[in-house]
Order: sequence, then structure tokens, then C-alpha cells
Amino acid sequence: MGRADARRARQSGARRGKPKKSGIRRLFTWKKMLGTFLGIVLLGMAAFIGLYLYVDVPKANAAADQQSNVYKLSNGKVIARTGEVNREKVGLDQIPLEVQRTFVAAENKSFYDDNGIDLKGLARGLYNTASGKGKQGGSTITQQYVKNYYLSQDQTVTRKLNELVISLKVDRKFTKKEILAGYINTSYYGRQAYGIQAASQAYYGIDAKKLNVAQGAYLASLLQAPSQYDWQAATPEGKRLVTNRWNYTLDNMVEKHWLDASERASLKVLPKPRPVKAESGLKGETGYLVKAAKQEMVASGISEAEIDAGGWTITLNIDAKKQAALEKTIKQQVTDKLKPKSRKVDADLQAGAVSVDPHTGAILALYGGQDYLKHEYSNAKRTDYQPASTFKPLILAAALENNAKTQDGDSITADTRYSGKSRRPVEGSDTAFAPPNEDNVSYGNVNVQTAMNKSINSVFAQMGVDVGLGEVRKLAVELGLSRMKTASDFPAMTLGSYGASPMEMAGAYATFDNHGKKVTPTIVKTATHANREPYSKMKDAIGDQVVSRSTADALTSVMTGVVDEGTGTVVKNKDQQVAGKTGTSDNNKSAWFTGYTPNLVTSVGLFGEAASQRTVDGQKILKGGQVTMSGAAGSPTGRINGGGFPAQIWAAYTFGLSMENAEFDLDTDQGAAVAPTYTPPVTPSETPSETPSHTTSRRPSNTPSQTPSETPSETPVDPDPGESSSPPPDPGQSSSSPNPGGSQNAGGQD
Repeated sequence: MGRADARRARQSGARRGKPKKSGIRRLFTWKKMLGTFLGIVLLGMAAFIGLYLYVDVPKANAAADQQSNVYKLSNGKVIARTGEVNREKVGLDQIPLEVQRTFVAAENKSFYDDNGIDLKGLARGLYNTASGKGKQGGSTITQQYVKNYYLSQDQTVTRKLNELVISLKVDRKFTKKEILAGYINTSYYGRQAYGIQAASQAYYGIDAKKLNVAQGAYLASLLQAPSQYDWQAATPEGKRLVTNRWNYTLDNMVEKHWLDASERASLKVLPKPRPVKAESGLKGETGYLVKAAKQEMVASGISEAEIDAGGWTITLNIDAKKQAALEKTIKQQVTDKLKPKSRKVDADLQAGAVSVDPHTGAILALYGGQDYLKHEYSNAKRTDYQPASTFKPLILAAALENNAKTQDGDSITADTRYSGKSRRPVEGSDTAFAPPNEDNVSYGNVNVQTAMNKSINSVFAQMGVDVGLGEVRKLAVELGLSRMKTASDFPAMTLGSYGASPMEMAGAYATFDNHGKKVTPTIVKTATHANREPYSKMKDAIGDQVVSRSTADALTSVMTGVVDEGTGTVVKNKDQQVAGKTGTSDNNKSAWFTGYTPNLVTSVGLFGEAASQRTVDGQKILKGGQVTMSGAAGSPTGRINGGGFPAQIWAAYTFGLSMENAEFDLDTDQGAAVAPTYTPPVTPSETPSETPSHTTSRRPSNTPSQTPSETPSETPVDPDPGESSSPPPDPGQSSSSPNPGGSQNAGGQD
């Protein structure tokens, strides 16, 4: 064999010895994978080029021609038309250069250099969204202008692709100045203001040409979240966020050399915008109804801009007859009795009320104040005043729901006995707490039913600790009390020291009336729009079982005792079963009655709000701050108690309606509705006992009683606002949590 033959033999053997590739390895070679990837890229590029050639810059979208929104009552009666466009376009020559640049600094620093889209920003936005850091689109100013002016707000892949293509074409067709002018003039700033000229007037009362760089930075910052960042309506969190964005905008101005560092250093405080100017045509209660409906829709995910763009027909759950009856009753029972010229305190009294169907969650009537155009903030939704003793039923509900026991190990029921001694130190609490009863009246050992009837503070303070303050807070949140989400677990919470609104209290009591199924008061019945699916949250107004039926029915049974022989006897009716609870807060700053029949729940609150600035006990209180109501409306006792005007309003309104009387369908063996009540002996006392009485579960014998009058005590209100719009300022209130140090005089009383 020659050398050539030998070489061929070796090569043949080598080939035979080399292992064959598997089918999968032959299919996924790096060459094939690279080829596939490049093929996909080429196809994507081809598709984009085809889309670019196919899509033209369209005409302005239909939203540019804004329509009215129509608001109707449940019977179809139109009560308001709102949403007319508020826009006046101005050229860049009418906008100071430094103000123009604030928008670029806030939204798109690369605006003057990009070609209409920012691939890095887009990739970053997609990554942040995918990684859970929040939705971020990475849109340029050009893209936002295209979306506002040419397209819609729909969050779809098709709309986004069209936006990218049109942005590229718009960037080539128009100058950067034209695009920036279009963006500034079409953007929505809140307060029904479209464009910078309308926004300048709405927020600062001046033309755009008079804006300074600090004001421009605020308006530019607003565009990220107009409703949340409006200083006059923002929560503390909203104010913090918009301040951060304002600083971010100005810092970017310095980075881009558009603002001198020394001038930036002098800009330390965001220029506060002027108060919101109420919309026309919203006089009386109409404005409160319209605003509540709009807030509910925004909370459900429909943007404020989409609503204010118009075209909606919004039907409310408001019953025309009940609404008229509620307004008339409050006028007759309270507002007609106010004489602010001769009694200055009368100018400080505000009223709020909400009436709810417990079976559907529909808000049937709402009273936000005497006139929306004079007092925009709704008293029906304000959460800055203590609900006081109307909170006590929630403590008993938490006890029953958690099978809680007393310090002696006895199960807590309506018959469980507690010491009713005034200023009795609470046992089992890390924070010292010994609240007084009303008028400092001391009782002997009383059962829980009697404690609810007489609203005995010492009993419910101890019960709250026995249940566990965390459990009480948890249930309050589940029942819809928004401020309890951030409440501190101090014993003072048991006396209603955290704020709540009439709407929230109506929802909580409606849940009891609905046998424990969660009721969320809902004002919008339906909202229709030509370009959207019909909106309705009514199916969500009745939720899951928050507390068991036995617990809810027990609470209803117990609260019938408050009406029949307790602090709520004003609403007692021989033909109709009623359950409810009174409440009066410290210094008589608020007074409540929340009550219900089997088919209607109504919460009424009166609030002391300073009509003018003043100094009280050496402390400056601004207009809108919390003040006492004592002596208002010619109250015969001086004090405005929950069992007085609020209960009178409730009774006159409820029993004035043409409703068929009904009985509660209760599945319980507890409470006044199913068992005889116990009335304890009463002993006035000025000093707390050295050794508090222990609790037992024995049922006491009947003994005559003395009924104390309602007297408030002293405790600061938690200042954290829980509204979608802020309440008036309250400098007279502490900025700390209520009673963090265990004050002896905390929470509301009856």
C-alpha cells in the first residue's frame, strides 16, 4: 500500500470513529440559531418599514372636540352638564423660554437631540414595568404629543406601534419648537385645564407669559399625575411626591445649563397654587354629587383626563325624593336655626350625611354642605373628624368575631360584665390609659349591652385591649375606615380618636345591617360613553362576608338597646325597629348619629370648622381648623351631642320617608332585641379607683339607673387626611398620632 492509500485509510477510520450528532444538536446549531435570530430581526425591520410606509400622520383625534358630561339622578333627571373644553392655545413666544425648558427637563431631557422616540428610555420603561417597579412607558415629548393630539389613551400594542411610527414622521415633519408648543398646549393639567394658558389661570391666576421658572416647574411636574399632584387637593403623600418631582425638574434644568446653580439654590419652596375655583353650575348639593361621582370613577381606574374630555352620561344612584328629604330635613333641623351674625359660633357649624341601601350599596342621598360653591370640601366624605363613640360597635364586633376573652378568661358577649368605673386604668396595656366616662360618672359592674346603651368609655377601652388593638384596627379597615390603615395601636383608638367620614361610617353600619357582607357605598349607577364599554361598579358594592352573620346580627341587636333605652332614644319609634349609635368628640368638635332600619342606613355628622382665623387659648387656628360647636344653633344644653341635632336629623329624615315598616331578621341570641337589658347603679366619682374591678361573665340583676348627659373630653385628632381631596387646614390639631402617650382624656364620648 502506498503512502497515499495509507493516508486515505487513516482519514476514513477517523471519520468512522467520530460520534454522530443527535437530532436536537443537528437542529439547534449556533449557525442555525444565529440565522434564525437575524431572520427575525430582518422580518421585524421589514415589518416596521412596511408599517412606516403604510401609516400616515392622521388628523387630530375626536377628543380635540371636547363634549359635555351629563349627570342624572336615578330617575333620569339631569342635574348637571360639565366638561366643556377649557383650552386657549398660545405660541411659544407667549411662554418664557425658561418655562418651556421646565417641560423638557421634567419629561424628556433628550428632546432636542432625539428623533421623536427614545429607544433607551423605551427599553428602560419596559424593563421597569416587567421588573415590578411600576408602569413606565419611556415616552418622549413627541410621543406624548402624538398620543394627545392624534391618537387615543388606549393602552394597546397597536396604538403603541402607531405612536412610534407617527412620532418618527412628526419629528421629521415639524420643528422641535412646533412639537413642544403642541405638547404644552394639548396636555391636561387637572382642574379641567387643557394647555398651559388655561393651567396658568387655574393654578396661579395669571397668563402663561407671566409664569416664572418655579411656577413653570410645578405645572410641568403636574403632568405626571394632575389629580394626585394638585396641591390644594393632595394628600400628604401627594404633596411629597410633587415636591420631589418639582425639585427633580429644577435639578435637571441646572444639569442642562438652563438654570444657574445659584438661582436654583434660592428656589427652596414650591410655589403654592391658589385654591380651586369651583365649577359653574354646581350650586348647592349638585357639586358634591358630581364631585363624588367623578372621584369614584377615578378611583376605579378611569383617568381624570378621560372624564374631563367629555362625552359621558353618568347616572347616579341618588334617589330624588330621599335627596330632597335629606336636604330639607337638615335645613329645618339645623341650618335654619343658625344665626352667625348674633352667634359667631353658628358660622363654624358644618353638616354632612350619607344614606345607603344596605342590600345594594347604592348611595340614595348625600349632603355635603350648604353650598358647593361656598364650601367645596364635602362634609359627607371628610375623614378629619373623630367618629367618637360611633366606633364602639366595631370593638364589640371584633370581640365577637375573634372569640375574645376578658382579662379573667371569660368570653366576651353582650352579657359579659365589666367595671364601669370612670378613669379605671386599663389592664393588659403597655400604654397607661384610664379614660373618664361622661360627666365623670362611675358605674358598678355592668354588662356590655348596658355599656353600649350608656356609651361607657372605661368598658370599651378595656374591651379593646382584651380583643387586641391590632384586631380592632384590622376589622375597622375591612369595614372601610381608611384612616385605620395607618393607625397606631394605642388604647385611645377604642374611643374613636381616628378620623372617619359619614360615608365610611354608613358603609360600616350597612355591613352590620347586611348580615356581615361588606357594603361599599357607591354613587355611580352607570356611566356610558360612545367610545367605551359601559362603566358600573354596582356589582362590586356588595362584597364578601367581612364578619359572620351571627356577629353582625348581634351588633344590630345590641344597638337596638341604644335606641330603646340609651343615648339614642330621640330616634325611638313604636312602629319601626331601629339600631344605631351616638357619638360626641372632644371639645365638642364633632357630633354623630349613625343608625339604620332593615332597609336604610344613614350617618349624620356635625363638625366644628373655623369660619375665620382666630386664637383660642393662645393657639392660632386658621380658617378651616377644628373648633368647638358648643352653643351653636341655640342648643338648649350648650353642647351639640350625638343624641341631639344629629339624632333629630336622622329621625325626621328617616321617619318622614314613605317606607314600609320592617323588622330585623336576626340570627342571634344576644342583645337588647332578644333579651332583657340590664341597668346598672350609678355613682358620681372624681377619682379613679386604686384597684380596678375584675370582669365576670355572670348575668346581673336589674337595677334602676341614672342617665348621664354627653360630655366631650380632650384628645388630638390624627392629622393624616384619608380623602382623594384634602380637607381644610387644621393647625389646632396635634400632628402626632392620637394619644401616643396614653392621655387620660382620649377619644369621643356620649
